[in-house]
Amino acid sequence: MSHTHYTVLIEPEEEGGYHAFCPALPGCHTQGESVEETLVNIHEAVELYLESMIAHGEKPPQENYLIKPVQVEV
Repeated sequence: MSHTHYTVLIEPEEEGGYHAFCPALPGCHTQGESVEETLVNIHEAVELYLESMIAHGEKPPQENYLIKPVQVEV
């Protein structure tokens, strides 16, 4: 078994809790009450997403994002 890294983004929800998603895996989203719970949930969601892809004969994507903050004046 090989290991691959995927970027996940976690955002606070207005009504409480957190939302997480993986940009490289369209539709791979989850939520949790705390950041820690959300990280556990997104890890599981990514694993299940990839297992489903492999089961359907699809090759998991390689992430090719360049993440860089941009400072702007508002």
